Amino acid sequence: MHIGILQTGHAPAELIPSLGDYDTMFHKLLEGQGFDFSTWNVVDMEFPNSVHAADGWLITGSRHGVYEDHMFLDPLIQFIQAAFAAEVPMVGICFGHQAIAKAMGGTVEKFEKGWSVGRQGYQMAGEEIIMNAWHQDQVTVKPALATRIASNGFCENAGLLYGKRALSLQPHPEFDDTMLEGLITYRGSALSEDRLSYVKSQLGQRNDNRRIAATIADFFKSAHADTTQAVAS
Repeated sequence: MHIGILQTGHAPAELIPSLGDYDTMFHKLLEGQGFDFSTWNVVDMEFPNSVHAADGWLITGSRHGVYEDHMFLDPLIQFIQAAFAAEVPMVGICFGHQAIAKAMGGTVEKFEKGWSVGRQGYQMAGEEIIMNAWHQDQVTVKPALATRIASNGFCENAGLLYGKRALSLQPHPEFDDTMLEGLITYRGSALSEDRLSYVKSQLGQRNDNRRIAATIADFFKSAHADTTQAVAS
């Protein structure tokens, strides 16, 4: 299955030589799931020529806000809406989660209580799932057609499911401890000392990134199989 990565931002330049850009982190996360990948740097106005240029789309995180004025945002929202209408499955992470919500009629805002960073627990499928977070913006009103699948006391709409068409998560299953250490160094200036201290204190603890990788892979494969079967019939 061919997954198109819509890269909506770039990792800190200082980290790319060792960790790669955001697309590389998703390659690593989804390694062994039977996918091949192509990347379009939509943040730099590089867009696919069709929603059918890949079997599924993965929209990355970004330091930008979906409510800000950036040249790539309107075309991205239009692309999401077109892919949704064409039933090409999408997965959105952090900014991607917010962009899908905005495209589908939800509300995204800079959250009044500030940042969620580091290791966080989310209620998902009746149990606590641990992922790393790094965000201030949130989906504060979910789209009517979305089902909430992950939540905690700080981030109500941490995971949303749009039937077989889209799955999105606010936290970052692609971020490991090394990435968090890099973000502390190169993008931590916006955070309070207590939040930075919390992130540091949680490094080396378990997370459920591999489990979420399987969830993402299963979503893509199931949605693609349903679409292929519908076309064939």
